[in-house]
Amino acid sequence: MNAGSTELEARRSLIRHALEMNRSGLNQGSSGNLSLRWGEGMLITPSGIAYDRLGPEDLVPMALDGICEHALAPSSEWRMHADIYRARPEAGAVVHAHPVHCTALAMHGREIPAVHYMIAAAGGKTIRCAPYHTYGTPELSAAAVQALQGRGACLLANHGMVAIGPGLERALWLALEVETLAHQYLLALQLGAPTVLSDEEIERVVVKFRDYGLKQAT
Repeated sequence: MNAGSTELEARRSLIRHALEMNRSGLNQGSSGNLSLRWGEGMLITPSGIAYDRLGPEDLVPMALDGICEHALAPSSEWRMHADIYRARPEAGAVVHAHPVHCTALAMHGREIPAVHYMIAAAGGKTIRCAPYHTYGTPELSAAAVQALQGRGACLLANHGMVAIGPGLERALWLALEVETLAHQYLLALQLGAPTVLSDEEIERVVVKFRDYGLKQAT
């Protein structure tokens, strides 16, 4: 959100992007979760409530150490969001979802290699896949933070994916791009092993992406 945004605007934006995440097909029901860095902590979607039933007052404010005083329980993945914010000070938003194609690859523990130059949108030559850990645990959180080193997105083995950005718009855009890459990669694998672009080419494209499209979007 912009520096001058009010908390009510931030809450409405979080709901709007949660609804868009499901409309886009990136997520189903209330299985995913989104958060927005706010003040010294974050606003995060509550646990187990369909997004189309959320009002601004339902978004849960939390400190990054997990302290929370709200009538609703925060998302069961709050720890992963909080640890990402602590590890990545440039992150203003986190999107976690279970998109079909990303999750299919994650079920095999497979990363996405540089089979298309758009992989550079996530900051490197691969979309890594973090090893499996039970949802909501410190172990999963640590694995996600490690897989995100130098990246804006990663897969979570036998689980889903996570993407970060300076704001919700960018984070959701990146999540959709990664799901598209996963879909393309799965289709290409049906014809055999696809061509992987060189590290040097991806490094060139990563530089070009620093000025691409939604750089200023939040």
